[in-house]
Amino acid sequence: MVEEKKKSEPQSTLVDKIVVPGDVVLDLSKLSNQTIKLGDGLRQDRDSITVMKSGKLRFSKPNKYWVESSQKRYVPCVDDTVLGIVLDSKADNFLVDIKGPAVAFLPVLAFEGGTRRNIPKFEPGSLIYVRVVKANMGMNPELSCTDVNGKAAEFGALKDGYMFETSTGLSRTLLSTSTCPVLEALGKKLSFEIAVGLNGRVWVNAEAPSTVILVANALLKSEPLTAVQQRIMVESLLQRVQ
Repeated sequence: MVEEKKKSEPQSTLVDKIVVPGDVVLDLSKLSNQTIKLGDGLRQDRDSITVMKSGKLRFSKPNKYWVESSQKRYVPCVDDTVLGIVLDSKADNFLVDIKGPAVAFLPVLAFEGGTRRNIPKFEPGSLIYVRVVKANMGMNPELSCTDVNGKAAEFGALKDGYMFETSTGLSRTLLSTSTCPVLEALGKKLSFEIAVGLNGRVWVNAEAPSTVILVANALLKSEPLTAVQQRIMVESLLQRVQ
């Protein structure tokens, strides 16, 4: 959602604070020629950006706002990176489960250099890392395996490893721009790969199955803990396997 207005104002004073439905987080009449991107939990009501669900207001540079809450249900938003499970393949699209209210579709040409001659093959059950490019109300979300510049980047099939589900709040925490304490503590001691989807799915891969299990357990236990508690918890788990 986009709105451009006159005058200017810094980011909302409610960022990183608890908000409830009806709260006004931005007055668009005081913004100057700025494009505002709205994520989950927010909507535009004339010149106001209001809250639709309880949670913590988040902001990421340069211009995206969303309400972060810990829930299992995922509501797709444009530019979200998610982990999808391929359900079926058709002539023009792959049908993909992204834990949303409707099945998403991934066009067979939505890959870097995609043509009819090099369509990838995904078996039902394949796990893929994708980006949401369309998320209109009442329509099936559209996905892509490229970034905004049309490059493959990190998108595509995720092979081997272990996928587990979390709340959407934990997923956003793991993807936060600041260093995530549990990931930082794990990364200092262990070697592993990880892909986190904003839809509450996490994939972990490592040479040793024991490492995969330890990382998955640590992440699942981290959600209600403070940064200090997360580091202590990781140390405790590591001591058990040494």
